[in-house]
Amino acid sequence: MGERPTARIQVASESGYHSPQLDVAVRLNTNESPFPPPPGFVEAVAEAVRGVDWNRYPDRSATRLRAALAQRYGVTPGQVFAANGSNEVLQSLLLAYGGAGRSVAVFEPTYAMYSQIARTTGTRLLKGRRATDFSLDSGTARRLVLGEQPDMVILCSPNNPTGTPAADGLVADLEEAVGTYGGLLLVDEAYGEFAHGSAADLVSEDRSLVVSRTFSKTWAMAGARLGYLIAPTWCVAELEKVALPYHLDALKLEIGVLALDYADEMLDRVQSLVAERDRVAHELARLPVTTWPSAANFILLRPESRPGVEVWQDLVDRSVLVRDFTTMPGLDGCLRVTIGSRVENETFLDALREALR
Repeated sequence: MGERPTARIQVASESGYHSPQLDVAVRLNTNESPFPPPPGFVEAVAEAVRGVDWNRYPDRSATRLRAALAQRYGVTPGQVFAANGSNEVLQSLLLAYGGAGRSVAVFEPTYAMYSQIARTTGTRLLKGRRATDFSLDSGTARRLVLGEQPDMVILCSPNNPTGTPAADGLVADLEEAVGTYGGLLLVDEAYGEFAHGSAADLVSEDRSLVVSRTFSKTWAMAGARLGYLIAPTWCVAELEKVALPYHLDALKLEIGVLALDYADEMLDRVQSLVAERDRVAHELARLPVTTWPSAANFILLRPESRPGVEVWQDLVDRSVLVRDFTTMPGLDGCLRVTIGSRVENETFLDALREALR
């Protein structure tokens, strides 16, 4: 073989997405639901499998799924875009509105996939900084947006990995700012059901605002990889141009519709997880760790008596896996724990107490 071809520098310089998948008793590192979907849903999916025309391509327009989501959010099907997880939603947005000669602004520390997808799509990345408590005030955000005029602005609310919700009025202020020069604001609400209110209520044809959500967290369907966007029709029309044909398989289209029939059950589980989150936060307050208020299904913490990376390894040695953010800029020494079942959370707390001795 002669000289090997080389990937684009934006790709070759990336290390890819890495979240350890270790064989441990308690996995609290990827913000999954600790509960499987309701039994009735699983049975309905099994029935749906028997009705799928496997030899035919799926509905390219995702007609039933988009109609069901539109009804839930009080919008039209033309204002809904569905994809393979909210990461594909983000990638589609940057394929349509980013790319060479364009820019996207984020407010760090935040979800690392924003910067990775920006780089792999050739979109220039602009980094704003959150305050030391991870809040983001309107004045700081607007100065960056109006000064740099990025083609896209991404706001994660509640923010991952800090759990910080957007301050009152921030979304409206940023939407007004991008509207002055023709930019687009994405509010990523992957953890939105764990917080109060939604920016989806502000989406309209005359606003440059789109809101992404996912079935992975609240709906206990991380294994299905299904996300969606609520947006003006003119934005959805552009995303359909960059989406691959038949990108959602037939089974995924079925289970998305079926899941919405179990909305009440799913949201009851959210409330139990919120209560459990608050209980875990109360227990962490008794330990030598710093924590920050969370409006999501996880808590960010920084051990004070030992280096975070050592605590992380001690937890793994005790068969408990949390997320290691100790080397992420702005999160020195920090770990993030997903809220699991009560038993899983107690196992984590016991292991943490031992690791901090």
